[in-house]
Amino acid sequence: MTDATTLTLSTTQLLAIPLLPLGGALIAGLFGWLIGDKLSHWITSGCVTIAALLSIDIFFQVIDGAEFYGNFWTWIASGNLVVNIGMMIDPLTTIMMVTVTVVSACVHIYTIGYMHGDPGYARFFSYISAFTFSMLVLVMGNSFFTLFFGWEAVGLFSYLLIGFWFKRDTANVAAMKAFIVNRVGDFGFAVGILAVWYYFGTVDYREVFAMVPGLVASMSSMSLLGWEVDTITFICLALFVGAMGKSGQVPLHVWLPDSMEGPTPISALIHAATMVTAGVFMVARLSPMFEFSEVALAAVIIVGAVTAFMCATIGLVQNDIKRVIAYSTCSQLGYMFVACGISAYSAGIFHLMTHAYFKALLFLAAGSVIHAVMHNQDIRKMGQLRKYMPITYITMLLAGLALAGIPPFGGFYSKDLIIEAAYARDMGWVSELAYYALMSGVVMTAFYTFRMFFLTFHNSDRVPAEIKVQLHESPKVITVPLMILAVGAVGAGMWGYYILDVANADIIAGYFRDSLFVMDSHNAILKLELLEQDHTQSHFWLEYGALILALSGIALAFLMYFKESKMPAKIAAMFPGIYTFLLNKWYWDEFYDATIVKPTRALGNFFWQKGDLGMIDKGLIHGGIIGTVKNGASLLRNIQSGLVYHYAYAMVIGVFGLLTYLMLNA
Repeated sequence: MTDATTLTLSTTQLLAIPLLPLGGALIAGLFGWLIGDKLSHWITSGCVTIAALLSIDIFFQVIDGAEFYGNFWTWIASGNLVVNIGMMIDPLTTIMMVTVTVVSACVHIYTIGYMHGDPGYARFFSYISAFTFSMLVLVMGNSFFTLFFGWEAVGLFSYLLIGFWFKRDTANVAAMKAFIVNRVGDFGFAVGILAVWYYFGTVDYREVFAMVPGLVASMSSMSLLGWEVDTITFICLALFVGAMGKSGQVPLHVWLPDSMEGPTPISALIHAATMVTAGVFMVARLSPMFEFSEVALAAVIIVGAVTAFMCATIGLVQNDIKRVIAYSTCSQLGYMFVACGISAYSAGIFHLMTHAYFKALLFLAAGSVIHAVMHNQDIRKMGQLRKYMPITYITMLLAGLALAGIPPFGGFYSKDLIIEAAYARDMGWVSELAYYALMSGVVMTAFYTFRMFFLTFHNSDRVPAEIKVQLHESPKVITVPLMILAVGAVGAGMWGYYILDVANADIIAGYFRDSLFVMDSHNAILKLELLEQDHTQSHFWLEYGALILALSGIALAFLMYFKESKMPAKIAAMFPGIYTFLLNKWYWDEFYDATIVKPTRALGNFFWQKGDLGMIDKGLIHGGIIGTVKNGASLLRNIQSGLVYHYAYAMVIGVFGLLTYLMLNA
C-alpha cells in the first residue's frame, strides 16, 4: 500500500468489505452448477452479511473520529495520467456503506425464499452479490476513475438483472432500454471526468477539490456552441447528466419503471440502496465542486423538482403494484436532488438513508404479496389480503407511513427537512418552484401509497377463487427480512435526526464533519434555523404544512378506496383526458418513440436497404467487383483447354513476345 494519509482504520477490514461480495459472486457464478443452489445462496448471503457487519463496525469507528484516505496500487500509468486504486472512508462513505450492505443482506436472505426453484437461482445470487460489490467500489473509491468503474459496473449488472428472465421479451426490452438510456447519461458523465483530468491534471478527489477554488478564481471558461461557459459549470453539468441517467431523473427517467421486469428482489436493491442512489451520492461527494457553480445547483434543483412532481402524478393512477412503488422512487430521488441543489447535502443523504429502508421494505412486501397471489401484480385483482398475510400487512403499513412522512417514521424527519430547507433557501423562482413541487408531491405520495395499500389489503375481495384457496403468509425467510427493514423504516429517521445529528446547520459539528462542503451563503439548514428563530412571524404552515398535506392524502385515499369505492371510476370519467394522460405516463415513451426510435430505425432501414443491400451488395459488389471478376474468369476459362499443344503454342508466343521486348529496349 502507498500514499496512506490516515491509518486508524484496518486496511484489511476495508478491503474485505467489497471483496467479500465479489468473492461470493465469483463462487456462485463460476461454480454454482457444481456446489448446488443451497451452498450458493449461503455463500453469497454469508459474504454480504459479513460485509454488512464489518461496515457497521467501520461506521462506529468513523463516528469516533477515524478516517482513511489512501492508495493500494496503481491501476493506470500513461504519461501524465496516473490512476491509483484507493479508498476514501469518511462519514459520507460509511453511511452509504452501511445502507448498501444492510439492505443488500436483507435482499439476499429474502431471495432465498422468493427465487426458490428458479432455474437461474445460483446465477441470480451471483449477479446481486456482484451488484453489491460494484456499488461499494463506487462509494468507497477515492478518485473519479474508481467512481466511474463502480458507476459502469452497477449499470452492467442492472442490465443483467433486469433481463434476468431473458426468455421474456418484455424483460429483454426493459434491459436494453435501461442500458441505452444510461449510455446517454454516461456519455455526459465520461465527458465530465475527462474534463476534470484535462483541467486539473489528476482524478484524485482531494487533489481536485483543493484546486477548484483556484480554477474558479482564474475565471476559467470555455466556448460551447457559441456560448461562453464557466469551466466548473460545464464540468458539474456534464457530471450531473450522468446522475440524471443513473438516478432516473427527467428526461432520462423512462428506464426506471420498466426495470420492474426483473425479479422483485433486484427491484428492491436497484430502487432502494444501490444504483439509483449513485447520482445523489455523486453530487454530495462532489459538493466542493458544485458549490462553486450557481448554474449547476439551479439545474439540479429544477430537474429534481420537476421529477418529484411529475412522477408523483403518474403514480396516482398506476395499477401494477411494483410500478406504483417505482414511480415513487423517481419522485423521492427528486427530493434528494432538490436537497443537493439547495446545498442541503446532509438532508439529501439523510433522506437517501431513510428512503433506502422503507423503499426496500415496500418492494419486498410487494414481492411477498406477488408471491402469495401467484405472481399477479395488478392491485385491482387483489383485496382483503390482510386476513391471510398479517406480517406483510403490518410491515407494508409501516413502510407506507414512512414514505408518506407521518411521524415518528423515517420519512417524516428527512423529507420534511428537505421541504423546509427549500423554503428557507432564497434562490428566487427556482427555490419557489422546488418548494411548491415538493409540497404537492407530499399529498400525492400519501394518496398513491395508501391507494395501493387499501386496494391490496382492504377494499372488496377481488382475488380469483383458484388463488384464494392457497393464500397464506410468506415463509420466515421472506418475513424476517421484512421485519428487519421495518425497524429501519420506523427508527432510521429518529436515529439520524437526534443521535447522528445529520441536520446540524454546522456541518463540521454534525455527523458529516468535513465530508461535505457548503458555502456559508448557501447553507439552507442554517437559514432554516434562523427563520424558525424569528418570532415576529408565524411558522405554523412551515412546520406542519407537509404533515397536514400527508394526512389529507391518506384521508382522501381512505375515502376513495375504502369507504366510497365507486368514486375513483366516476372521477376518471369526469376527467378522461387527464386520467389517460397520467395513465400513459405523460406520453414520454410515445414522444421518444416518435422523435428518436422510429426516425433512427427508419434511417437504419434506409442504409440497410438502399445502402448495404442496394448500393453495396447489388451494385458495387454483385454488379461491380463480383461481375468483373466473373466475366474475367469466364474469359480465362476459355484459355484453360487442357490440350498440351495449346499450352506449348502459348509458351512460344510468350517467348517471342519477351525477345521482341528485349530487342526493342536494348
